[in-house]
Order: sequence, then C-alpha cells, then structure tokens
Amino acid sequence: MIAQILTDAAETAATTTDQQLSLWELFKAGGLMMYPIVLLSFIAVYIFFERFLTLNKASQDPNQFMGKVKELVQKGDINGAKILCSHNESPIARMIEKGISRIGSPLKNIEASIENVGRIEIFKLEKNLSTLATISGAAPMMGFLGTVIGMVQAFIAIAQEEGSVSPKLLSSGIYTAMLTTVAGLIVGIVAYLAYNFLVTRVQKIVHKMEYSSIEFIDLLQEPR
Repeated sequence: MIAQILTDAAETAATTTDQQLSLWELFKAGGLMMYPIVLLSFIAVYIFFERFLTLNKASQDPNQFMGKVKELVQKGDINGAKILCSHNESPIARMIEKGISRIGSPLKNIEASIENVGRIEIFKLEKNLSTLATISGAAPMMGFLGTVIGMVQAFIAIAQEEGSVSPKLLSSGIYTAMLTTVAGLIVGIVAYLAYNFLVTRVQKIVHKMEYSSIEFIDLLQEPR
C-alpha cells in the first residue's frame, strides 16, 4: 500500500517536472512576436533608469543655492553669483545664471530670458518620456497581434489534422498563442507605471523651477 502511494507520488512529480517550462522555452513558444516585445522591455528599462538618475540630479533642494545667490546679488557680487551658478548643474541654476547675465536689462527681458531657458530645461527633463508612453501602449497591442497570429496557426494545424483532434493539440496551440498577450501586458503595465512615476517627478522639478524664478525676480525688485 505504502509502496503504491510512493510510486504514484513519484509519477506525479515526474509529470509535473516534465510540464514545467523554462522562461526560454516559453519565449520560444510565443513565436516571432516575442522578440519585439522583449526588445521594447529592454528599451523601457533603459529609459526608466536613465531618466530616474537624471531627474534625481535635477531635483536638488534649491533653498540653499538660492540663499547663496541672494546673498551675492545683494552684495553686488554679480560675477560671484555667475560662478556659483556655473558650478551647479541643476536646471534651476542654468535659469538663474541666464537671469543674472541679463541684470541691467528691463525686468521683462530678464523674465523672458529665464522662461526661455526654463522651456529648454523642461524639454530636456521630458526627454524619451513620450517613447516610454508609446511602449506602454504598443506592447499590449503587439501581444494581442501575436495571440491572433498564434490562434490562426493553431486552427490551421487543427484543420490539417486527420481524424479526431486531440485535446493536447488544441490546448497547446491556445496557450502558446496567449503567451504573447501575457508578455505584452506585463511590459505595457510596467512601462505605464514607470511613465507616470517619472512624469510626477518632472512636475515636482518644474514646480521648484517656477518657484525659484519667481524668487529671483522678487530679489531684483527689492529696494536697494
């Protein structure tokens, strides 16, 4: 009795092992559409980490920097303020540096110069985010396309089968077709979450840029 139970358990374990598929086997079973989906996943990962590191550098707290700029400008040390800005690699520093270089011009010209630099900096911050958004929408669609192609291939194989169609043939055709949908949805959802995370970070930096530029303009309007 015990020997029979152990034999059945061993057979069940062997069957389970045989049915387990590695990621590589699942990738191959998904067909040609798995290649562009995997490529999109690598591009999405690269964009996310590249933007994440860039935005981390740009999101420095501007309070200390603006305090030093205010102190130098109030002392009349314009060159010192320019040097301070040039040693800071944040977008806020580049905006303020442009404003300092225009001191002596009408206030509207200074504001316009700062706004122009701000637009350029925002464009740099948002670099490749549109690509990430495209991947979040394109990956699931490519997955659906792969599923449709796989289903067509499965039904062609069933139509060519002589006699009764085995359940194994039917089920294997369907599950391999669904693999691309699963892969596409995983890549799309992750890319969508990454895109929204990065957009939120950009919005916070833009808010700091606007606040710092207003603070700088107020500084120039203070009575001397």
